[in-house]
Amino acid sequence: MALAGRSTLCYESPIIHTELPQLVCNFAPSSQTHLMSDAIKHECGLAYIRLRKPFSYYLQKHGSVMYGLSKLYLLMEKQHNRGQDGAGLAVVKLDTQPGSPFLHRMRSNAQQPIADLFFTIGQQIAELEKYQPDIKSHPGLMKGHLPFLGELLLGHLRYGTQGKNNVEFCHPFIKRDLVPGKNLALAGNFNLVNTEELFDRVNIHPGDFQQQSDLAAMLEVLHHFLVQDEEEHPNAADLGKVLRKATPLFDGGFTIGGLLGNGHSFVMRDAHGIRPAYYYINDEVIVAASERAAIRTTFNVGENEVVELMPGMALLVDDAGNYSCEQILPPKERRACSFERIYFSRGSDEKIYRERIALGHHLSKTVLESIQYDLKNTIFSYIPNTAEVAFYGLVKGMEEYLNKIKVERILSWGNDFTPERLEEMVNRKIRQEKIAIKDVKLRTFITEDSNRNEMVQHVYDVTYGTVRKHEDTLVVIDDSIVRGTTLRESIVRMLLRLEPKKIIVVSSAPQIRYPDCYGIDMSKLGDFIAFRAAVALLKDRNSEHVMQEIADRIRELEEKNLLHTENVVRQLYKPFTTEEISDKIAELITPVGTTIPIQVIYQTIEDLHDSCPTNTGDWYFTGNYPTPGGNRVVNKAFLNYLEGKNVRGY
Repeated sequence: MALAGRSTLCYESPIIHTELPQLVCNFAPSSQTHLMSDAIKHECGLAYIRLRKPFSYYLQKHGSVMYGLSKLYLLMEKQHNRGQDGAGLAVVKLDTQPGSPFLHRMRSNAQQPIADLFFTIGQQIAELEKYQPDIKSHPGLMKGHLPFLGELLLGHLRYGTQGKNNVEFCHPFIKRDLVPGKNLALAGNFNLVNTEELFDRVNIHPGDFQQQSDLAAMLEVLHHFLVQDEEEHPNAADLGKVLRKATPLFDGGFTIGGLLGNGHSFVMRDAHGIRPAYYYINDEVIVAASERAAIRTTFNVGENEVVELMPGMALLVDDAGNYSCEQILPPKERRACSFERIYFSRGSDEKIYRERIALGHHLSKTVLESIQYDLKNTIFSYIPNTAEVAFYGLVKGMEEYLNKIKVERILSWGNDFTPERLEEMVNRKIRQEKIAIKDVKLRTFITEDSNRNEMVQHVYDVTYGTVRKHEDTLVVIDDSIVRGTTLRESIVRMLLRLEPKKIIVVSSAPQIRYPDCYGIDMSKLGDFIAFRAAVALLKDRNSEHVMQEIADRIRELEEKNLLHTENVVRQLYKPFTTEEISDKIAELITPVGTTIPIQVIYQTIEDLHDSCPTNTGDWYFTGNYPTPGGNRVVNKAFLNYLEGKNVRGY
């Protein structure tokens, strides 16, 4: 492997196109797997581009032979919210001569990984221009000399956690072989919960990297069936057939993209549509990405021109640029991740924007009741910035109530009013302030646990002079409350310095009660403040025996190999109402010695689904997992908690 000038960037040696006889290929070294993945997953981003015209076409029409790379850069940057800890790209060149490289890969975990990747490509171009200043006017020369100028492009953005941010953990993964059709570059946004079974399926004993990587398992299985089909049909493997054999074995949610060394490629989504995928096609390009808005912005197209890749379907593209959308897995109940709409995806998508407005609006009635309709002495704000759109929805609900009161009051006056009195009533507004400013860019979720509490105290700074001491109630909306660490150690302490009459923390998401195993960094029950609140309530009521009963039932299922059939942890929450758990959470996030009352209000499951009707995946709120592996994970996570094991349940 050849390394670039910085330790944070990994540039792979190219794969060479050879025309060795099949007999000789059989004596070649076995295919190597280059592995990288998160030890604990988070949302990631995928970017795929297939150029359908020769490079001379893009030079003539768009003025640049770099059209594809430029679009890939923009497509990745417009999804940088999905991964800021690492990035990678792979390209395949078509119609290369024997002995010429055709597959390249580069990865980076620099502070700005996307920029780092493309800066390196820019340096390569600058080096070429030293000797041939007008080389960019010669598409053939550029393709032959610039490693990452290829017709097939695959980009990935990674979110790392728990301090594991080595470049080796970045996608894409690749399988190497001397036969072009047996080369595979793979990247995705997913988690699988049955990696051990997958390795067993292809008779592989995983090494240290492989044991930490579900993508490694997925890659081995896909490559296993690819090689089988390639050997039956040399250089003409049926990608649809390969995917139909491999993907039914995957237990999890996924969107994956793959490039083959012979010019074929695909993007596929899981049968429940858990992870998002969209595509756009015209006569110049075939594009796929994790977010609709990223494609729209990159290619300046309308909403209806970008199509959702439906659950269980694959976008298949052959070496000539012809495409088809095929149903690989029978579609199951749609369970698209609701956190995509609440938080992960960029709010520039018009549908997501409206849904986040609705999430905030649905909370307005409950908040009004909590402040006893006293808008005159209530200030509204939001923390963090990702909650801003939901904040607009909450304020909209307040304004609707206030306008109703204005009309009723004015009508009740009849003709008994003065211009000054009318002006005062008409000009009444909802009090909105920017209460908190994120002063230091600290990533508390990747800080070591021993230092997290100290670090989060410095994440936000307060805006003084905005609250009347002991008179104003302060309402602050957040998009979700997972651990409660930042709330307790930073935000609440910060807000208390303003000395309001009361603090109300509002979450646009429901209570997070169960671990996720389909791509989000929420895998340990003990991390969830809702879980800790339920445990605390059991202790308050001398009902700790419920914990043991749950554990006994889980172990019974485990002995019968039925751990996947039931989510036993649901029993933990049954004795309590949602409000009781919310009140206990408020107690847990209140610093010792605080006299100012603190209340926590959560979104309801019903209002979540009303706001986000197409993304019904809610297992982290309800425990209703879409695949059997989810039940197995939550049950194992409970045993891990009881046994003091700080590991994920899969």
